[in-house]
Amino acid sequence: MAKSKPNIRSLFYITHLDNLPSIVQHGILSHAQVEARGLSPTPIYDANIVSRRRERQAPDGRSLWEFANLYFQARNPMLYRVIGEKGKQHVVIIGIDPSVMELPGCLIAAGNAASPLSEIVPVAEGLPKIAALWKVINSEWWRQADGSKRVMMAECLVPDIISPTYLQTIYTPNHKTAETVHRLMPDCKIPVVPEPNLFFQPNFLKRLTETISLIDGDLFFSQHQTLTISVNTMGVMGKGLASRAKYQFPDVYVVYQDACRNKQLQMGKPYLYRREASIDEELADDPASLTNPNANKWFLLFATKRHWREQSDIKGIERGLQWLQEHYASEGIRSLAVPALGCGLGGLDWRDVGPLMCRYLATLPIPVSIYLPRTQQIGPELLTPEFLLQ
Repeated sequence: MAKSKPNIRSLFYITHLDNLPSIVQHGILSHAQVEARGLSPTPIYDANIVSRRRERQAPDGRSLWEFANLYFQARNPMLYRVIGEKGKQHVVIIGIDPSVMELPGCLIAAGNAASPLSEIVPVAEGLPKIAALWKVINSEWWRQADGSKRVMMAECLVPDIISPTYLQTIYTPNHKTAETVHRLMPDCKIPVVPEPNLFFQPNFLKRLTETISLIDGDLFFSQHQTLTISVNTMGVMGKGLASRAKYQFPDVYVVYQDACRNKQLQMGKPYLYRREASIDEELADDPASLTNPNANKWFLLFATKRHWREQSDIKGIERGLQWLQEHYASEGIRSLAVPALGCGLGGLDWRDVGPLMCRYLATLPIPVSIYLPRTQQIGPELLTPEFLLQ
């Protein structure tokens, strides 16, 4: 049974870097207040989205235009779209003290407030709803079909203005942007914290060669053309990256099962699915507004074991790397994101897999990102060129 109140440590406001000095001085204003005061902040919201918010009414009859909106989860489809439009270096996230919900007239929307599917209710009634949806709101991924894309943008709506006293933290995508914030506001007392993962960026990136990078992050947010998914040859996507692909891209699962059934996917012979749909159609809250959407993503289904119950087969993985080395050009692969093959649920050790992968992938004249296993602690000595490219 879900708790009646979720453990909310912070609420979040997404804004353009240029707006920070005004926000720190005057607070976060509703659109109506911005208009009434004759201010001209740098916008991040799409005009169509803003117009929908102006048209929708809260239970008290006020337009959403008259509320400052905060998210329970900053890493959401709206932020994904904003970064795609403005670039991560121009976007910051402000952490807000959750006691702001105690202000008179605050409301909660159990999803994107602009959507008529999201119920808007007083805070006392809304917190249990947020608690019941907490797992979805804080998930890493979302889909349009099951409503998670809308739900994870659940909001707290604060009438008119949020005082600067509620501002807790300023989050930036990297140290460079944090330095820019300090230059903009040298006397600001609010902590400025680089938090790359919050902005869909890797927690760690190390360039191994001119073409190979090691990354600690989310492979599904890679900008590379082709994403590699570790699978078995039985047609079962039960856990790990395969399960994630099955959830987010059902068509990948169908193609994978067909490839297994038709023996197109085998140990030592990956299968390339040239998916035609842009990944932004799945991720951005309003993909039509993106001027430069991501190119279509392809999926390289790479068998690391025959049966899903077995441990991964390192010899089979090496044969698959040999196939990739020989066929990447003819298959049209221009850039590649690949996990540490077999190092997760497959039970293999990075000490064995890392050098093997790098030996083959270092020969490819295309950008390759190797995503480190999340389930293993890897010492820095195992991430050096001396170890991996011996």
